[in-house]
Amino acid sequence: MIEYAFLTFGSLFAIVDPFAAVPTFLAMTARDTAEQRRRMARTACITCAGVMSAFALLGPAIFRLFGITLPAFQIAGGLVLLLSALDMIRAQKSPMRETPEEFAEGMSKDDIAITPLAVPLLAGPGAITTSMVLSGRASGAPQKMLFYALIALVALLSYWVLTVAAASAKKLSSTLLNIITRLMGLLLAAIGVQLIMSALKLG
Repeated sequence: MIEYAFLTFGSLFAIVDPFAAVPTFLAMTARDTAEQRRRMARTACITCAGVMSAFALLGPAIFRLFGITLPAFQIAGGLVLLLSALDMIRAQKSPMRETPEEFAEGMSKDDIAITPLAVPLLAGPGAITTSMVLSGRASGAPQKMLFYALIALVALLSYWVLTVAAASAKKLSSTLLNIITRLMGLLLAAIGVQLIMSALKLG
């Protein structure tokens, strides 16, 4: 249970990576008040948790519909994590998280909470894939309950990161954000490799 908890929390928090969303969040809400920023961050994080939970619940049905086995999906998920991790290690914006078109659309919107902040910045393809893989690895009701509790914890921590960033926007260093993103990327790369190795053993 403890091993699963650490793996799940580390994987979800690293792939959601609210630190990487901070620069875009601040740029898109530059004209908003602190209260509006907090409201958008809260809505985005609740939506992020809801999207990941929904795909985790639908995962088994999707697997059966397309005839996909869990090891095969774990390998695919591990590769997605590795691709995201490489962009994070280079401190580059991943196209899987946000395309230039999505950024431009967000800049012109009054409320960016649902899109692009919640989806795809926080709950992008990598986060959705990871939640489905980790949900499939949960054995029994206690681990399932723990899994959804950890999704809620990741959403809560993401909200805290975004609100703290909004409150101290002028003091944030882009270098510090890049360092944190690189460390998250390194952790994510290790988790991606581990998922692939575990899937090969199961297969």
